[in-house]
Order: sequence, then C-alpha cells, then structure tokens
Amino acid sequence: MTQDEYYMSLALSEARAAAAEGEVPIGAVVVGGGRILGRGHNQTERLSDVTAHAEMLAISAAAQTLGGKYLPDCTLYVTVEPCPMCAGAIGWSQLQRIVIGAPDPKRGYSTLLRPGATPFHPRAQVVEGVLEDECRTIMRDFFAARRFK
Repeated sequence: MTQDEYYMSLALSEARAAAAEGEVPIGAVVVGGGRILGRGHNQTERLSDVTAHAEMLAISAAAQTLGGKYLPDCTLYVTVEPCPMCAGAIGWSQLQRIVIGAPDPKRGYSTLLRPGATPFHPRAQVVEGVLEDECRTIMRDFFAARRFK
C-alpha cells in the first residue's frame, strides 16, 4: 500500500462515519510532516450547515492544529472531487497537494473550470484516482439505498 492509499483509506473511514450518520459519505484528511493534522466527514445535516463539508472541517481542524490559516506543506486526501466551495477553501489555504479518490461529474469543481484554469494554489499538485473504486462504491451504495427507501 502506498502512502497516498494509506491516507485515502483513512479518508474512507471518515466517509463511512458520515454514511453511518445519514450524511453524504465524503471524508477528508489533512496530513503534514507525516502526521494527521485534521480530519472530517460531511456533517451538513447534523450541524444544519451547508458549509460543513468534509474538506472544510478537515482544513479548519488542520489550521487549528498548526495555529495558522495557511497549509502550504500539507496534503489533503478527499474521497470525492471537491465542490466549488471547497475548492476555493483549498486554494485559499494554500495546500501543497490535493489527492482525490473519485470524480464528481455532477457537482465537482472541475465542472465549472475554464480550460487551463485551477481553483487551487498555482504550485499545488493534484493527484486523482487514488482508491477510486472504493470511493465511488461508497457513494453509489449510499445513494442507491436512499432511492429504495
């Protein structure tokens, strides 16, 4: 298992926690200096807050851990492509790497980009498709179960 797969598996654990709470199963983990600085899963229903996405919560936790709003030497692992709101926060936080599990062709940030544009910091590296099947499956199963209720 690679380092990216290991940390994505932790983000998947967060996604499973979200699903268990009836939340859209997206999880995120921020890593810096070889340690977990922040983690989160969707809590929009629980907190009655449309901004309580996994990425936002993980970024806020990491910023609190480090005592500053910028995360330039950190990596965000997120199970599903961030939405435009989260992509903006990722850009403003200056994350160095963004590792994405599965794409989101309906609501992901990439649906709004002009060719060649990025919402992230200009030096940020984006890695896509890490544990993609697992990340896609948890989302598919969650929504399939909701359709048949």
